Amino acid sequence: MTNGGTAVLCQVLRGTGGVGKTQLAAHYARQAWTGEELDVLVWVSASSRPAIVSAFAQAAEELLAHEPGDPERSAQAFLGWLEPKPPGSERVCRWLVVLDDVADPADVTGLWPAKNPYGRTVVTTRRRDVALPGHRIDLGVFTPDQAVAYLVDFLAEHGRHDDPDEIRALAQDLGYLPLALSQAAAYIVDAGIPVGCSRCAHRQCPSYRRRLAGRATSLASMLPEPGTLPDDQNTTVAATWSLSIERADSLNPAGLARPALQLTAMLDPNDIPQSVLTSEPARTYLARHRAQAVTEQSTADEVTELDVWGALRALHRLSLIDHDPESPQQSVRIHQLIQRATRDTLSPQEHRQTVRAAGDALLEVWPDPHLPLAQTLRANAQALIYCAGDALFSGSKHHHLLMHVGVSLSKAGQFTAAVEYFRDLVDRARASLGPDHPETLLARDNLAANRGQAGDARGAVEALAELLTARVRVQGPDHPDTLDTRTGLARWRGEAGDAAGAADAFAELLTDRLRVQGPDHPDTLGTRTGLALWRGKAGDAAGAAEAFAELLTDQLRIQGPHHPDTLDTRHAIADWHGRAGHATRAAEALAELLADRVGALGPDHPQTLSDRSCLARWRGEAGDAAGAAEAFAELLTDRLRVQGPDHPDTLDTRIDLARWRGEAGDAAGAAEAFAELLTDRLRIQGPDHPSTLRARRGLAVWRADAGDAAGAAEALAKLLTDHQRVQGPDHPDTLDTRYWLARCRGDAGDAAGAADAFAELLTDQLRIQGPHHPDTLDTRTGLARWRGEAGDAAGAADAFAELLTDRLRIQGPDHPSTLDTRYWLARCRGDAGDAAGAADALAELLTDQLRIQGPHHPDTLSTQDEVAYWMAIRRGEAGDAAGAAEALAELLVVRLQKHGPHHHSTLRTKDQLAHWRRRGSIEAVAHLSTD
Repeated sequence: MTNGGTAVLCQVLRGTGGVGKTQLAAHYARQAWTGEELDVLVWVSASSRPAIVSAFAQAAEELLAHEPGDPERSAQAFLGWLEPKPPGSERVCRWLVVLDDVADPADVTGLWPAKNPYGRTVVTTRRRDVALPGHRIDLGVFTPDQAVAYLVDFLAEHGRHDDPDEIRALAQDLGYLPLALSQAAAYIVDAGIPVGCSRCAHRQCPSYRRRLAGRATSLASMLPEPGTLPDDQNTTVAATWSLSIERADSLNPAGLARPALQLTAMLDPNDIPQSVLTSEPARTYLARHRAQAVTEQSTADEVTELDVWGALRALHRLSLIDHDPESPQQSVRIHQLIQRATRDTLSPQEHRQTVRAAGDALLEVWPDPHLPLAQTLRANAQALIYCAGDALFSGSKHHHLLMHVGVSLSKAGQFTAAVEYFRDLVDRARASLGPDHPETLLARDNLAANRGQAGDARGAVEALAELLTARVRVQGPDHPDTLDTRTGLARWRGEAGDAAGAADAFAELLTDRLRVQGPDHPDTLGTRTGLALWRGKAGDAAGAAEAFAELLTDQLRIQGPHHPDTLDTRHAIADWHGRAGHATRAAEALAELLADRVGALGPDHPQTLSDRSCLARWRGEAGDAAGAAEAFAELLTDRLRVQGPDHPDTLDTRIDLARWRGEAGDAAGAAEAFAELLTDRLRIQGPDHPSTLRARRGLAVWRADAGDAAGAAEALAKLLTDHQRVQGPDHPDTLDTRYWLARCRGDAGDAAGAADAFAELLTDQLRIQGPHHPDTLDTRTGLARWRGEAGDAAGAADAFAELLTDRLRIQGPDHPSTLDTRYWLARCRGDAGDAAGAADALAELLTDQLRIQGPHHPDTLSTQDEVAYWMAIRRGEAGDAAGAAEALAELLVVRLQKHGPHHHSTLRTKDQLAHWRRRGSIEAVAHLSTD
């Protein structure tokens, strides 16, 4: 308590009750006295002005032999004696006056000891008023280590050596408040109970922590009796703030501090937004509970935001809360034991009223769930729910906040937390409202949906099927809630791998929606959305685009062009056009939509970010891989800012960025990015989440593209085992991993094994997905290709010719997959010995690719190189071996620059170059021999 080595003449120790202000002042005074630094020490219990006057009067009587009888006159005489004396007038007297627990600055008016170079004044107070002069020292609670050390030492002094982890947890339970720590430790020793039960053989042992955590247990019952307090204390921690509350409640605006404190006692002690406490429900509560001392009816009935501000400042001045108006989202902080002590003073009816008012206040200010404030409000809501007991359940319904918190968790992407939350809510709703209550059923619906979002699609299907049975029994088949459950069941049936079944379920549901709700009802339109979506996911991309286009016409008529659902349908149309093979068209439509979305919802809305993601994807599919990577990098920056690093959408954007980084030529960088992403997926979503499994697949695929096909195949084989365990053998993700495993086996040198694996996969896909599904057609591509690589070029060409016929019929002549099939057909014709036919077919393909995909598309550039390859071979077969070698040498330079030395196209070119160089050498030797 010195300043730069120089004693400060007046110091004010400020802090809430229980932080040890008096103990620190006593320690300082004791050191100064025993160190012979003082001649006079006066300790004043300064809880009131009469107490201060009385103490000063007694000092005058003892030091100055002042006659008793006039305390005010004696007190002033003492203060006069403390005044600095002229040099040489008398010997120096070194004094210290401690004003302990000043309750009101007004109590010390005219009673401040004089500034004297030989005198010092120390004040302890809970007040933060500017009127208190001197050097202010704000005291807080112990640090965690200090608190633990105190408890360990205290317990050890009494022969106790409790579990260190439980001691640390107890310190946290008590908020590291020194007074609470000392009294709790004394109670534990006196009662002979353990701190905690983590290592106790008797799991029902009545440990201190377990009893303290009980909502029905008062704080006072967990502390020593007033006569048995340690360290000469005279007030329990439960009662230490009562006088401060009375003082705060008497400050203007009178009667509001106590009810304001009661509201804060229900919320998160660390961060309470001021907007919650100034909301209309909060102000209504404050007006209703204004102290009875307020008699003016107009003042008692109306509470303004300015009044609330005044109440918060009053509580702040008494150190009951910390109020920081500069941080509106974290405006109010309060010690958890002040909250506990405040709640203990409420009657059951008052407790219920305060809980519901706090719940109403939170709902009133709850923003769009994607704003940062939502996270703070969720913390406040969780704190409220914890201390509410059953107060948020009232009669036949529960408070809307209970459902809102879980929905907010879900919309924030915290699906695992949402599952835990709704599971608890279902149990509480069953107990409070009954198993068949509509709100219990709604909680079950949300629990199932979040199970699916957390990665358990099959579990969601099972839960929703059970719920549907209950809804039909309780609410009937045509109730809107029953129809909504059918919507969820259809969706998660699709997510579990049965896209065709989901489409069928949506088609059946649409029939009932049309009958029950009519064609223009929003739920009917939403069902049409689900039907179109799963029709597309079942393999009919063009049909999905067409169905969404028909839906858009009706939405424009019913909901208007700016409705979010209308904009979502425009997004879907563009996306399915892209999936149907029209990447450029999709990108153009999404660019137009993005401008409208920003105007309607703003740049940071999740749907706006989703539009940007889709636009970047189709920009890449249209041939601009580098541009797509750049767009995803920019999007990632915004997602990190808006949604945070652990949001599923942020993680998905990292996948897209890694993929297009690889497509742009950096396969090693893509693999590295997938490895980093996988670490985060495992931490956030767990090892069995579908997104985690897909991240493992992406890592393996780009590992293969970077040159380690054998390592990739090994990783995919392990992944396949997990897919089959988690999602089942028929899930699209399982089939997709089998596709990539077969391909990597081929890239690793086992062409025959790859062909066999593709043949087995094709059999299953024909059974599961049907002959027209895009994935089935892609597997036929893989089978034909690796059949050719295994040595049967003619058979591969025949297979590609058959596949081309089906591609033309199903996907059309301009679809990228159709063009790709023409590419492979031409190559296999060349490998089968028809170099001229291959060159001609590729030249025709190039003409169409230039028209459809443009000159800069990677597929167009690959075809250009392949045309050059087969033209060179045709030239050699026509007798110009040297010319063939020269052309292949030029092509090799190009392919080395594009693909590197280990790419299959580079290796093919090297082999042919060596062949035609040998042929040229042989022909040259033969020519010389002839000469």
